[in-house]
Amino acid sequence: MALAALASTLTYTGFLVVGVLADHLGTGRVMAGLLLGGLFARFPWISKGKLRIVGLLPKPFRRPLILGLLILCSLNFLSLGDYVSAAFTGIATAFLLTYPWLRRALFDRFLSSVFKFAGRRPFKSTNDRVIDGEFREKKERGSIDQ
Repeated sequence: MALAALASTLTYTGFLVVGVLADHLGTGRVMAGLLLGGLFARFPWISKGKLRIVGLLPKPFRRPLILGLLILCSLNFLSLGDYVSAAFTGIATAFLLTYPWLRRALFDRFLSSVFKFAGRRPFKSTNDRVIDGEFREKKERGSIDQ
């Protein structure tokens, strides 16, 4: 249920972003959507026998550009007094900022518990009742039991 709510929030936020971009560019929503689609599209490309994914924007510039668009939309909606739309873009911005941490914290832990033999090292469980330690036997010098 939470994933469906998140998906619908992000979809509506995309609709809002395309609308604000269309207003700022003076075009229609279709043209603004095609412009964003062409800008963020990534296509498969075979080079030297290896499959690669290429796009117009390099990977380090994608997330900051999306954040910039979301912040622009939030500021636009706040200046117009449309607080509901500003809240939607704010939620999408917060999710975009926390997604890398959420992915590491939640999804990797979930995958390691489901796929125990997938080649990944499982997370160490913390249990206060288990004492973990190493024991070594000392060799006694000079005494040999016969």
